[in-house]
Amino acid sequence: MTNGLIHPELRINSYGSYLRRRFQCRVSKVNVDGGFTCPNRDGSRGTGGCIYCDNSSFSPKGTQPVIPLEEQLEAGISYHRTRLRSDRFIVYFQKFTNTYAPVGKLSDLYRRALRHPDVIGISVGTRPDSLEEEAIELLAEIATEKYVCVELGLQSIDERILSWMNRGHTLDEYRDAVRRLTGRGIDICTHLIYGFPGETREGFLEGARIMSDLPINSLKVHQLHAVRGTRLAEMYERGSFTPLSHEEYVGGVCDFLEELSPQVSLQRLYGSAPLSIRVAPNWNLKNNQMWYSVVNELRRRGTWQGCRFRARQAVAGRHG
Repeated sequence: MTNGLIHPELRINSYGSYLRRRFQCRVSKVNVDGGFTCPNRDGSRGTGGCIYCDNSSFSPKGTQPVIPLEEQLEAGISYHRTRLRSDRFIVYFQKFTNTYAPVGKLSDLYRRALRHPDVIGISVGTRPDSLEEEAIELLAEIATEKYVCVELGLQSIDERILSWMNRGHTLDEYRDAVRRLTGRGIDICTHLIYGFPGETREGFLEGARIMSDLPINSLKVHQLHAVRGTRLAEMYERGSFTPLSHEEYVGGVCDFLEELSPQVSLQRLYGSAPLSIRVAPNWNLKNNQMWYSVVNELRRRGTWQGCRFRARQAVAGRHG
């Protein structure tokens, strides 16, 4: 583990460590709801949304579009100051597709978030097929003065799986979005899910190899989980969706991390829905408990993020 990017205790290049190296202080992300919708719900790209999607499963109670943005922000900052003693903050536009609006609305929301003196930047969750050039130009302009990260929900590299989940975009559209964002002063984060029906571990690991060859900065990875009110929950009740076990998930994620370039930081390794809507899997773990499940398995193996990536590079160099 000679690479200085890898946290020596975590054996992972964690996003928290990346932010601390970059800004020389503790930085937290504060979730806000900008009142957006999604082109996979309103008929622009599809209807019904993704098969697993219920945004209440990952939206804090204080982030509601009826609450003014500034109030959401103040509540989130207060929480993170108390809980983590954070010094600076990134405003995370999370719910639905946060570039899916006229550029005037985007500019108003993004710039209002940036007015707070302790906010150093924004992180914008969106889809690869919802990035108009005007939106990218706005984000690039903001990035000349503040930190900007665009979070692209890819979810799977497998076109068959993308179709099965009713995702509404392709891997090529994701690649094109990365291409258009690259070189604009914008960090790029990608979201992936593990545990789709019919997905093999090797297929999941191929995602690590693809991500390692792209100019992305960070990743969010979590298990496929069913929440109440979704079609995936209905499939679980019928017996047509069997979630991964905790052991299977941890093993797959550790394999993935070993294949992943150490240059890519990890923002998330686990998704946890509120108990009131959680259907399956029901591991009853907090985020830090899952992180240490992964870390302990890496320690047991004597491996770390990027160890297989380095080996592949060495082999490629000998045959290059």
